[in-house]
Amino acid sequence: MLRGIRIVEIEALGPAPFAGMLLADLGADVIVVHRKHASVPGLPERSLLDRGKRSIALDLRDAEDVAVVMRLIASADGLIEGFRPGVMERLGLGPDVCLAACPRLAYGRMTGWGQEGPLARTAGHDMNYTGVSGALWYASLPGEPPMAPPTLVGDIGGGALYLVVGMLAAIMNARAGGEGTVVDAAIVDGSAHMMNLLMSLAPSGALAAERGRSLLDGPHWCRVYRTSDGGFISVQCVEPKFYALFLDRLGLGGDPQFAAQFDRGLWPELGSRLEAIFAEKSRDEWMKLFEGTDACVGPVLSPHEAALYPHMAARGSWLTVDGALQAAAAPRFSGRTERTPAKSPARGEHDAEIRAELANPAATC
Repeated sequence: MLRGIRIVEIEALGPAPFAGMLLADLGADVIVVHRKHASVPGLPERSLLDRGKRSIALDLRDAEDVAVVMRLIASADGLIEGFRPGVMERLGLGPDVCLAACPRLAYGRMTGWGQEGPLARTAGHDMNYTGVSGALWYASLPGEPPMAPPTLVGDIGGGALYLVVGMLAAIMNARAGGEGTVVDAAIVDGSAHMMNLLMSLAPSGALAAERGRSLLDGPHWCRVYRTSDGGFISVQCVEPKFYALFLDRLGLGGDPQFAAQFDRGLWPELGSRLEAIFAEKSRDEWMKLFEGTDACVGPVLSPHEAALYPHMAARGSWLTVDGALQAAAAPRFSGRTERTPAKSPARGEHDAEIRAELANPAATC
């Protein structure tokens, strides 16, 4: 889908290479500028996040290698970097320099705190950013510390995906005759923006400031329960018609307390009752009971279990490539059936190929 778009990615950690992987999954020519030697000893030779990319190994402290990067940038539609503010400028690769070399460039900057603000130059990680942005607040049961799935809300959702959307918007703008631009993708901004679906519930009273008192973050019918075998099932029968099916399967359809679905005062007691009920059978026993219904009950699976789950297996959502379990590209497009990702390159694997292209460029800015 993105054939003909070239992205130069400067090697970094976490959300920046994930963004490059997603663009490569979508068909872009992503060239990752790797360090000549791994920055962290013991890292594997190849990274899953580099699948589908081409690799050139350069030393950004070497003037000749920086000149190679500049030639790459002159041939590109976009650049991705994931350093703290000021690092690229000190390397001589800041936005002013790069946009002067390629006026149509989408210059993507991936950070936690953003390019400006009191915390801009401070270290941080996923939970620090989502904690400050508000996105971590509802991520727990009442009375428990907030804990979201690692990396998904901040690094990926609020960071990498917003960077990709911003990059594509900037590239479209440039191709429509506009100028190049800097895309400031900050995890605090993206994860805050993601909260707007929840925030839209506030006017109706379905979102409370106190954790555990809202429509989606604390009711007995919107939780994960432990089963007798140590497994877990998810229950999220929000709509009354689905809730009624849920109660019917559990034999609780005539219970007056459970009938009061939206009585917040009953939620803690009913949650405790369901904890005891679900602890009586295994995860698979419960799933057999709810199979084929719209009761909105499902198993909580590990990635390896998910790969074998009938629905996920039928869709080919998980793949094993070169012995590594990984998720297939998403989303899907009509007319495209090939979903096996290209292999990840070794550090510097495409040096000669890329340098030959730069010697005879097909097009530049």
